[in-house]
Amino acid sequence: MKKVFAFVAMMGLLTFGVNQTINAQETAAPAAEEVAEDNSAADSVAAAEPVETEAAEIEESSETEGEGLHKIIKTKFIEGSAGFMSLVAIAMIFGLALCIERIIFLSLSEINSKKLLEDIQAALENGDVEGAKSICRDTRGPVASICYQGMMRIDEGLDVVERSVVSYGSVQASNLEKNLSWITLFIAMSPSLGFLGTVIGMVQAFDDIQKAGDISPQVVAGGMKVALITTIFGIIVALILQVFYNYILSKVEALNTDMEDSSVSLLDIIMKYNLKFKK
Repeated sequence: MKKVFAFVAMMGLLTFGVNQTINAQETAAPAAEEVAEDNSAADSVAAAEPVETEAAEIEESSETEGEGLHKIIKTKFIEGSAGFMSLVAIAMIFGLALCIERIIFLSLSEINSKKLLEDIQAALENGDVEGAKSICRDTRGPVASICYQGMMRIDEGLDVVERSVVSYGSVQASNLEKNLSWITLFIAMSPSLGFLGTVIGMVQAFDDIQKAGDISPQVVAGGMKVALITTIFGIIVALILQVFYNYILSKVEALNTDMEDSSVSLLDIIMKYNLKFKK
C-alpha cells in the first residue's frame, strides 16, 4: 500500500510540475501577441454576429413555413373559389375511398395459389374429393372459388369442368374490376372541374375589367388567381387518383393471370385423378 501511495504522490507532483511549466510558458508570451489576439478575436466576433443573426432568421422562417403549411393550403383553397374547390375536394375524397376499398379487396384476394393446388392434388391422389372441396371452400379469394366450382363438377367430365371454370372465372374477373369505372370518372372529373373554375375565373376577370374600364394588373389579378388555383388543385387530384388507379390495375392483372394459370393446373390435376380412379 505504501508503494501505491508513493507512486500516486509522485504522479501528482509530476502533473503539478508540468502544469506549472505550461502556465509559465503561456504567461511569458509577448504582450504584443496578446493584443493582436484580442483584436483578431474582436473582429471575428463582430463578423460572426451578422452570420448568426442571418442563421437565426433562416431558422425562424423555416419553422414558420413548416408550421403554416396547412394554413397556406387552407388559404389557397378559399382563394380558389370555395364552391369549385369543394367540388374538387369531394371528387378526391370519393375517388380515394373507392381506391382504398379496391386495394383492400384485392389484397385479401391474393393467396398462395401454388400451395392451394398442391393441397388439392394431395387430396385427390388419395381419392378424397370431399377433402379437396373443403380445402377450396375454406380458402378465400377468386382462385379458390374457381377451384371449388371445378371440384363441384368433377364427376361430370373434364369438358364440363373446363366450361364451368371458364364461366366462373369471367365472373370473378368482373368482380375484381368492380368500381374501376367510377375511379376513372373521378380522375376525369377533377381536372374538368379545375378547368371549369379556370373559365369562371377568366369570366370574372373580364367582368372586373368591364366594370373598372381599365386593364391594369390589379384588376385582372383576382380572376386569374382563381383560375390558376382551381386548375392546379384539379390536376393534383387527378394525378393522385391516377397513381392509385394504375396500382389497382396491376393487382387486377396479376390476379387474372393467377386465375388462368390455376385453372390450367386444376384441369391437369383433375385429368390425373380421372386416369387414376376412373379407368
